[in-house]
Amino acid sequence: MPVLCGETSIYPDDLLEGESDDDPDSSWWVLYTKSRQEKAVARHLWSRQVAFYLPLVKRTLVYGSRRVVSHMPLFAGYVFMHGTWEARLVSLASNRLSRILEVKDGAQLREDLARIRCLIASNAPLTPESRLVPGKRVRVRRGPLEGLEGTMLRRHGRTRIVVAVNFIQQGASVEIDDYLLELVE
Repeated sequence: MPVLCGETSIYPDDLLEGESDDDPDSSWWVLYTKSRQEKAVARHLWSRQVAFYLPLVKRTLVYGSRRVVSHMPLFAGYVFMHGTWEARLVSLASNRLSRILEVKDGAQLREDLARIRCLIASNAPLTPESRLVPGKRVRVRRGPLEGLEGTMLRRHGRTRIVVAVNFIQQGASVEIDDYLLELVE
């Protein structure tokens, strides 16, 4: 059985690049969707050329003896949108949203999402983290995740680095060797 390609998870492709917003009327919005409507909201925004990011990760699901590879949202129920007040109204027209939250610190959210995108691009097996606890801030010294900053945690005797989206108090973690990490001061 063929595996379907992943859908567009970011529009435009350079949404998370750069450090400042070009348009002062634009801001970041967190769209909280109705159950299992994240991809439909993303398709709606994409068809209307509204900037968004929906972090998708590959998951292998087993149904009896059949294996199916699917692209699932990393954060269930969340789509991140960047746009004006009119773009917010366009998102509401999808009729698939539960609520919309305006982000006051858009630069921090953009930075968090860029780190999450980097983590997804590494193709390492990710674990969603919904109960974030403070820990030591670390930076990866070498390897494919070099320069990535996050919080170190230990689970089942193994070291993981957690990259958080602070606005929604969720993140993703990946297993990593201790010797690749350095403390951030």
